[in-house]
Amino acid sequence: MNLTETRSLRGRSLMNTRFAVALLATTALGGTLAYADNDDFFFFRPGDLLVSKAVYSAPNIVAGTTQLPPGCGPTPIVTPCAAANNDGTYPFVFNNANVDGSFSVASKIVLDELRADKDGDFVQSLEVPNSTQRHVTATSDQAVTSFQSKSELAINLSVDHKAVTFLGYLAPVAALDVSNSNTPSVIDPTDTDTANPTYRVFADVDAFGHFRFTKTNAYSGDNGRAAILNDAHGANVHYGSGNAGNGSAVKFTVNGVKVSSQPVGIIEGGGAQFELASNQPLNAQIDPGQPTPVGSFNIVELGLATDKIGKDTNFRGLTVFNNVVYFTKGSGGNGVNTLYFIDTSGNAANGNPKACPNGSGLPALGATLPTAPMTITNAGVTPETAGSVQAVGVLPYNMCILKGFPTVLASSTAAPPAPQVTFPFGVWFADSKTVYIADEGSGDNTFAGNTYTNAGAQTTAGLQKYVFNEATGAWQFAYTLSAGLNLGVPYTVTGYPTGTNSATGLPWSPATDGLRNLTGRVNHDGTATIWAVTSTVSGSGDQGADPNKLVMITDKLSATTLPANESFKTIRTSAFGELYRGVSFTPGTDFDRDDRHAFGDLLCDFGLCGRDH
Repeated sequence: MNLTETRSLRGRSLMNTRFAVALLATTALGGTLAYADNDDFFFFRPGDLLVSKAVYSAPNIVAGTTQLPPGCGPTPIVTPCAAANNDGTYPFVFNNANVDGSFSVASKIVLDELRADKDGDFVQSLEVPNSTQRHVTATSDQAVTSFQSKSELAINLSVDHKAVTFLGYLAPVAALDVSNSNTPSVIDPTDTDTANPTYRVFADVDAFGHFRFTKTNAYSGDNGRAAILNDAHGANVHYGSGNAGNGSAVKFTVNGVKVSSQPVGIIEGGGAQFELASNQPLNAQIDPGQPTPVGSFNIVELGLATDKIGKDTNFRGLTVFNNVVYFTKGSGGNGVNTLYFIDTSGNAANGNPKACPNGSGLPALGATLPTAPMTITNAGVTPETAGSVQAVGVLPYNMCILKGFPTVLASSTAAPPAPQVTFPFGVWFADSKTVYIADEGSGDNTFAGNTYTNAGAQTTAGLQKYVFNEATGAWQFAYTLSAGLNLGVPYTVTGYPTGTNSATGLPWSPATDGLRNLTGRVNHDGTATIWAVTSTVSGSGDQGADPNKLVMITDKLSATTLPANESFKTIRTSAFGELYRGVSFTPGTDFDRDDRHAFGDLLCDFGLCGRDH
């Protein structure tokens, strides 16, 4: 991988560099914030945790004067303007969601390194290039996240473990409403946030803090959520997870039947995406053109009637295991909230892959990772045609629900089979027979008796464990781990308001509602340790802006019934004006070798093989 070197060693002799390496290798790292444009020597220690966080910066908003949303007024569509009801002060600023349903604030991204073997002891932080840093101009490499967009900023180790990847926006810090903006080449004329079309960007960072960015037109009108770099065996491609669309449905008639759908670019630009990684600076990259999906699913595969086209792939979590790409869907009222995979067997009949002729199945033996986007067989078909993208979605349908996972519609009013994942988010395979799913909870902030009652009563929120049943040839639910999360119980954060938010009539204090992104490690004693970031409920203007937590738990891999003595431990609670979003291991981590050996290889990259470390 050839990452753009946004940090350098200018002005440092080799002797000084070696001294820095030796010093850092033999002492505990701690208490530092690094920037991607400075001259300090930097590296991540293999085997440590990496946690992504959003750090708030106040936008220039004047209560009663600033008109929201940005670009409102008569053009390009009539979007009513409303005066902001709060200035940029956190967290009161998010009460502006009452007048701007797509309100968001672009924020810095910081990567915190923590010691996995020391209960999360802080090591150092690396700030992703952004507009507030020295030497960063509008044409520089940079990325931000949307502060309160709770589904963003998952981080994942690349397939070859050389980098960590995430998705962001090519925008300045404190920009408003970028998370619902169009992308430059996928314009939805009905989107109410049309002021500043904004590229989404894939960001890769290696063990030495070198960043590389790749812009994309995917996820127009909404957000990219998770990304993984396939850098194995010479590959250099990204897989992305997210959603697209923030406008009104387009209505037309197909063979006399009225259809409600979104523009073709929105449908093709959501869900499971493929993007070649660029080795050029952002300002040298040409427009990447139309999005290129790598996977497609439609509930007609399950024998169900079509619902809102493009929303069956409103994906969140993303992982790669045994050369198979997996996605979770856990939001929206359409489709099925469950665990999916891309079928690369290459055998399709009537639009259904052989791995799942009825929409649910298992990956084919010897599966290989996609190295090219899918070929859309109905591309260019006019909207008025029955087989158009707007009528049936992207063909062929090359994704399946993993056998044994739920196939119940998210919109079903019937009692779902119990237990099941209800709001799945992050996913981590411990091995070929054990998978953990983070369930974020319902987001219901009903409050009574000093408790978020519905959040506290949930039985599926937390960490769900599924095991593979050889006899049935399907995955089956084992149990949910939630002890220690204190679901629905309010907690306080230094500097964060207490009491009641007058805009909502509910308490400011947040409570844990479930889990979002996660990672894990298999231990030598037959257990697995899992780290996860929490979701929240509260009475704030936007529950995605609540301070949340990083938690961990150790589970016995062979257990198929809920162990009595396993409980989550809070590792860190995010500070005022900061939110945890994703968790991964540091780039360079090799789970098949002792971390000390991986650390030695890191030193070898600097010509220091054989030195005492």
